[in-house]
Amino acid sequence: MKFSVFLVGRSEGPAQDAYVMDTLTAHALEAEELGFDAVFLPDHHFTGYAPMASDPYLYAAYLAGKMKTDRMHFGTSVTTMPLHHPLRFVERVNLLDQITHGKVLIGIGSGTTPEEMIGLGVNFKDASRISEENFGIAMSLWDKETDDPAIQFDTGTYKGALVQRIVPTTYGDERPRIMTVALKDASIHRAAERAWPAFIPAFSPPSITGLEPYNHVSKHFAKYLAALKSYEHSDTSIARALEWTTHSYQCVHVAATDAQAREELMWILEKYQASIEREHVFNKRAEELSGINLPDPPNALSEEWISTWCVYGSPETVAAELAKYCDLGIGNVLMGFTNGPLTPERFALTQSSMRLFASDVMPRLKQA
Repeated sequence: MKFSVFLVGRSEGPAQDAYVMDTLTAHALEAEELGFDAVFLPDHHFTGYAPMASDPYLYAAYLAGKMKTDRMHFGTSVTTMPLHHPLRFVERVNLLDQITHGKVLIGIGSGTTPEEMIGLGVNFKDASRISEENFGIAMSLWDKETDDPAIQFDTGTYKGALVQRIVPTTYGDERPRIMTVALKDASIHRAAERAWPAFIPAFSPPSITGLEPYNHVSKHFAKYLAALKSYEHSDTSIARALEWTTHSYQCVHVAATDAQAREELMWILEKYQASIEREHVFNKRAEELSGINLPDPPNALSEEWISTWCVYGSPETVAAELAKYCDLGIGNVLMGFTNGPLTPERFALTQSSMRLFASDVMPRLKQA
């Protein structure tokens, strides 16, 4: 089983931006030293959510240059496709692919907040359509060779023409690995047909929380695996897809005992919920500008949210929980150790939790 750190953590004002970015850099570098396999970055704008997430590709390239080895992978969770010009998206993915020697995992999705959409000139109501258009264009751009006819597009949101080819090319002979969320049949088969890894959600719409996350993961993973095997892929291609097929946690916290972990987790989530409520005020303003009215975000202090998005406890408890997903066939666990406002006090809990996970949990599952 592989383990990845999710570089999340909120800045609550301009004076904190530099500290949060420097701290997340230190977190990523320590993750490499402790034996984690990848770092994943979000794609967010204007809110203080992971300040360097305004340009995850630039920041990933910066991180790659600071790593001591070349074994780490760099992922996005996820790139919001409607916010990216297709030509620039493919160029930047290819450049990062070259810089990391083929170690990119590009998660893609259509959704984010109205505040981020309108800030970059995209109508929230059109996000799904634009995402599909941009994805289709990107795939054709990856396929184009120098002497092929020019690719021209004008979607109403983005337009352009590629006469020669994308420079640089990809690091290897294949496209960089794309990751979609294995939730709808279309997204499941999109990943399965191309032998791409997938994010396996721990919920089923319309709810994004619940008390039985394993049941949801098991159901969605079974559909993805069946679809993957229905195409004529080699055993090697299937194994390569499964090794990075990912189950995600927004908040991971390990402590000496279950009681200590629960107490510290609730302190973390109280701070996180306060940030969500602060940001929600601005989201409602953006919704008004966008002509929409979205439901309020779920309560991160509810047992449903905690069950879906958190794993916590003693090393023994956390290892036992993750072993279920290992036995299921999940290849990678994406873990947020820095969720919430990233203050020095919060980061002290991050370090103790991640170090304990690396010493007392990870070895049990890497050998599984």
